[in-house]
Amino acid sequence: MLYELLFGLQDVFSPFNVFRYITFRTALSAVTALLLTLLFAPSLIRWLKAKQVGQRIRSEGPPDHNAKAGTPTIGGLLIVGSIVISTLLWMDLHNRLVWVALGSTLAFAVLGFIDDYLNVIHPRRRGLSVRSKFAGQITVGLMVGGILLWLSSQGTFSTQLAFPFFKELSPFLNWMYLPFATLVLVAASNAVNLTDGLDGLAAGTTLIAAGTYTAFAYLAGHVAMAEYLNIIYVPDAAEVTIFVGAIVGACVGFLWFNCHPAEVFMGDTGSLALGAAVGTVALLIKQELNLFFVGGLFVVEALSVIIQVGSYRFTGKRVFRMAPLHHHFEMSGWPESKVVVRFWILAIMFALLSLATLKLR
Repeated sequence: MLYELLFGLQDVFSPFNVFRYITFRTALSAVTALLLTLLFAPSLIRWLKAKQVGQRIRSEGPPDHNAKAGTPTIGGLLIVGSIVISTLLWMDLHNRLVWVALGSTLAFAVLGFIDDYLNVIHPRRRGLSVRSKFAGQITVGLMVGGILLWLSSQGTFSTQLAFPFFKELSPFLNWMYLPFATLVLVAASNAVNLTDGLDGLAAGTTLIAAGTYTAFAYLAGHVAMAEYLNIIYVPDAAEVTIFVGAIVGACVGFLWFNCHPAEVFMGDTGSLALGAAVGTVALLIKQELNLFFVGGLFVVEALSVIIQVGSYRFTGKRVFRMAPLHHHFEMSGWPESKVVVRFWILAIMFALLSLATLKLR
């Protein structure tokens, strides 16, 4: 909205022409989200404390986490709000792809909020049941996939799939893109949700993944760069960088209050929304399979849970001291801050690997 206004004044004041540049507006989007988060976080934290919206610690968790009981949660409202406002201010309002990203993020945020609300109001229920949560995620995933299929029929989107390292392998999924897109969104949202277990872990790793996808989105929307790097060109993808930039800014701002010891937690409101946001961006810019590298740490965290549950169910034995993986290292004696920083380092390594796929094709 602000972009439309300022850019429209370029004939009156020529320096306003700078707002036509995606990179400039992406920076503004990130800074706006950062400032909004820093500005409103103290008020939100005070309000959550007044309403006694505090974190409930499960008895089977690491003993050190008992001190976290009562810490304000549902801080994801702040993250999602900052992302939405910043994106709307600096995006081209006619860009359909950005609206898909915003809609997907908000839908998963609502699902996460319902889960958090039930967990706070009815602690014995521990939020939504697994079946209900999956049903909600699948429903939203099918809706997003359906919209992308419709855009494909309009000639503004493609169901083509790119495989990292294999430049000649790019099949068109056609109607199969619907279940594929649903799988990507459900997997991404749950993976980030599982990673959200330590102070600053989910926010920091999402920040790294979003920063990486900022570069991918810009390249996918730049016809010359996309051709040079042999990646799928998506005409409207460059505008998606405004959205991803907002994610980066919101995560940085949230980390100010979420770093150890955390003053607020994002809850499922934030983790499901952030996971869906990253997954949706991967779909929109045709870097779906690269999500395995960009979000490599999320994949490792999710796999640790799958391995743990599968091993215990079939053999009665546990592979890890506790799952997800970050709790295993906690139970092994690592301080929480050390686990978080080392996982951030791993996330950076995965991000660099994903960027390397641009040339290793």
